[in-house]
Amino acid sequence: MEAAAAAAAVLPALVPSGSAVVVLFAYLGYLAAAGAILPGKLVAGAVLPDSSRLHYRCNGLLSLLLLLGLCAFGVYVGWMTPTVVADRGLELLSATFIFSVLVSFGLYLAGTKSRYKSSSLKPHVSGNFIEDWWLGVQLNPHFMGVDLKFFFVRAGMMAWLFINLSLFAKSFLAGSVNLSVILYQFFCAWYIIDYFVHEEFMTSTWDIIAERLGFMLVFGDLVFIPFTFTIQGWWLLRNEVELSLLAGVANFCIFIIGYLVFRGANKQKHVFKKDPKAPIWGKPPKVVGGKLLASGYWGIARHCNYLGDLLLALSFSLPCGFSSVIPYFYPTYLLILLIWRERRDEARCSQKYKEIWAEYCKLVPWRILPYVY
Repeated sequence: MEAAAAAAAVLPALVPSGSAVVVLFAYLGYLAAAGAILPGKLVAGAVLPDSSRLHYRCNGLLSLLLLLGLCAFGVYVGWMTPTVVADRGLELLSATFIFSVLVSFGLYLAGTKSRYKSSSLKPHVSGNFIEDWWLGVQLNPHFMGVDLKFFFVRAGMMAWLFINLSLFAKSFLAGSVNLSVILYQFFCAWYIIDYFVHEEFMTSTWDIIAERLGFMLVFGDLVFIPFTFTIQGWWLLRNEVELSLLAGVANFCIFIIGYLVFRGANKQKHVFKKDPKAPIWGKPPKVVGGKLLASGYWGIARHCNYLGDLLLALSFSLPCGFSSVIPYFYPTYLLILLIWRERRDEARCSQKYKEIWAEYCKLVPWRILPYVY
């Protein structure tokens, strides 16, 4: 009976309200306008198979700061409440999910009808509708001049921060802010803001370079990132967790180590792709076959950035304590995802680089965690 009552209370909230739809489209509309208008560094993307390359305006940080200022002004003058997102969490989740499904169908239809021959817009149709809809048909589809893949990942990362800030406002108004809440909010905010400080690094990631844009990425960016990466925030809103100072310091250390490894590894890879002769840790880089970096973090493990990402994910969940597995969904999911992705990357690299990859694996035998895996 209790389960039925709970379901009866939740189901109506899953129906998108008009206000949730307005919030979603106002948010996406702002990002589209800000991305096109605000100044930002123009970064050349990776060279595509047809020797072309896209250029990305990396003004995400400015867009984020301006939106924070506009929201703060809106709260100050009474146009909106700071808990507007937290109050409509399930409605926004369902509205964003429906939007993601519709966009994915639109991408499939537009992609299959494309007659472009460029690497970015050339259709890749397998004939299997589910596969093509899920993985996407085109590499870098655009809509009204907006690079949708770059746009969606920016929207998801920024939404993660705004959901958290709304949850923090709700906790603050309820008088339930404690060390656990502060640590969780600080870690996530630092990670997200740092992402936008180094937004140009995103242009050299696998998702941007090689993954086609279908439901998998659209859903992952717009729904999965903002609404599952904030599970810890929702948990702390409803469960009071008191951390000792020692536990807080240990949690902070895990976060710092994870951040240094994650950011350092990704920066080294990005710099190497831009300038293969740039020094790594003050020394000339060791390069296998003239293509694969085997210095710095990339000489420790072949996917050392994954280790940093996993430590960061763990640090986001540790403030929630150990009374439930629910707050540990994100690091658990990420562990499974990164091992799967690492295996897929290994197979692709082995096929692409052949003997060079075999030589690199001998030089760097560990996949993610040295001496363990």
